Amino acid sequence: MNQNRRPDVSFVWNILDVVLRDVFRHNELGQVILPFVVLRRIDCCLEPVNENVRKTYAQFKDKLVPEKLVPVLRQATAIAGKPLPFYNTSNFSMRSLLDDAANIDLNFTSYLNGFNDEVKEILGYFEFDATRAKIVRNGLLYNMVQEICTVKAITPEVSDDIAMGYVFEEIIRIACEENNEDAGQHFTPRDAIRLMSALLFNPLKDDLNRSGIIRSIYDPTCGTGGMVNVGKKYILEEICTDGNKPTIKTYGQELNEQSYAIAKGEALITNNDAANIRLGNTLSDDQFPTDKFNFIMANPPYGTTWKKDLVYINNESMNPEGRFYAGLPRVSDAQLLFMQHMISKMSAKGSRVGIVTSGSPLFTGGAGSGESNIRKWILENDWLECIVALPTDLFYNAGIGTYIWILSNNKEERRLGKVQLINAVSFCTPAKKSLGNKRNDIREEDVLEIMKIYNSFEDGKYSRVFRTQDFGFLELTIEQPKRNADGELVLKKGAKQPDSSLRSTERVRLDQDVNEYFTREVLPHIDQEAWIDLAKTRIGYEINFQQYFYEFQQLEPSEAIADRVKARQEEIMSNINAIFAD
Repeated sequence: MNQNRRPDVSFVWNILDVVLRDVFRHNELGQVILPFVVLRRIDCCLEPVNENVRKTYAQFKDKLVPEKLVPVLRQATAIAGKPLPFYNTSNFSMRSLLDDAANIDLNFTSYLNGFNDEVKEILGYFEFDATRAKIVRNGLLYNMVQEICTVKAITPEVSDDIAMGYVFEEIIRIACEENNEDAGQHFTPRDAIRLMSALLFNPLKDDLNRSGIIRSIYDPTCGTGGMVNVGKKYILEEICTDGNKPTIKTYGQELNEQSYAIAKGEALITNNDAANIRLGNTLSDDQFPTDKFNFIMANPPYGTTWKKDLVYINNESMNPEGRFYAGLPRVSDAQLLFMQHMISKMSAKGSRVGIVTSGSPLFTGGAGSGESNIRKWILENDWLECIVALPTDLFYNAGIGTYIWILSNNKEERRLGKVQLINAVSFCTPAKKSLGNKRNDIREEDVLEIMKIYNSFEDGKYSRVFRTQDFGFLELTIEQPKRNADGELVLKKGAKQPDSSLRSTERVRLDQDVNEYFTREVLPHIDQEAWIDLAKTRIGYEINFQQYFYEFQQLEPSEAIADRVKARQEEIMSNINAIFAD
């Protein structure tokens, strides 16, 4: 399976040219084309069962109340005993609408009204009524339906759920570029998700490769649903062998209504439980307040403020049972809030968490800050298993350094009390075509090599293994005494007084003796009457990733540089003399 493939969405521009030009602006492409793509995809899935649904509806519509009629109609969509989660009771399909051009507006309304409530809800979040009204006013509905029916890329025969995810997301990328928006807010590149899936699921291969078990995957910032869908597919197609097929249930919450509509539509199409895709702000309106999950994966937004949720989050942070009790990061970046939320969803029986972050959560904030306290909480609970530094220019909206964190509350024995750092910044190849800021792809061979390094769990060129306490430090406050003009100590009630202008701080590793360090490294260079103010000592944690993989490069000796310059000058003068000699 080629994870870096690019879908053919040239039909977007064809529809723009043939149907929408001069009526809709380029920056309105997404709101027009996406709901029609969802409709057509569902329409294609229903083609084999439409006749049976219509017969069933005619037979039972006057005999059953709506709540009892719904399961009967769902059963009427069954193919090989497996019902679809959607149906349409009208006498139309998108293709049959084209048979009556004169009445297409009326018939299209009847067609939409025939869908079950979940499909109508999805269209509502696309704000489809306004879009349809504009298309109808301009006499373009027939043309739009005609063009969308010619697109083979969105049929189940051509595109499975993963390929369809590519189609959705490529359309969103185009729409965001045309609207000068941030495409990366909506989705994560599939190669990055595939690497995260390998890191999350392979260590539990023996557990997952069994029929009859049920496992859950949850994404609190699910976007269009791509991350959980790729994760599920990875388990079923690459972890499971010999016909073993566990039940993998996917869950997600999304704030953006259009992304939510796509994720919910895709859940319906792929026969996942669409009720598990929910709308709302994860930080202030958790839609799964009591749920725990086996696997949790997310790519939360980088550098996004949580100011609008400040009161709610501050209140929850005061609750020892709340999600944010460990600490609050600065209000300009919510990444560590999402990480705490994900940790709160770990099951007592054992869960694995994968989260993509920028570099900020690794080191931002000094000792005693909210960020440092969150890192302290994670490391002292021994949840952090591994961090992988990803190549730059991997994401559509960010050329900055990014990292995959893997956390677990059920580490294998050899990893207990340890954290592995993997420097995978060079494990990529230039993309054949740049998409936004995405100029690099992680290849399949890169994933295999990174997993080999992960599994070896040893120090090497690309891997370092640390104890959890190695990332911690004590920040000592060093006080020097006040002295008068004669150099004598200024005393108050017999005690030395600190000179605030000479106050300084020192970092000491957690495993070092503080007094010994002070005597050896600090005192020889300052006033011999100086002391450590132990009451001001703070514990800090940071993961200075680049420092651990820094390779010192010996500078060329100045003599060698001078000799090289002199030789070059002599060469130039020789060439000049040769020219004049001629």
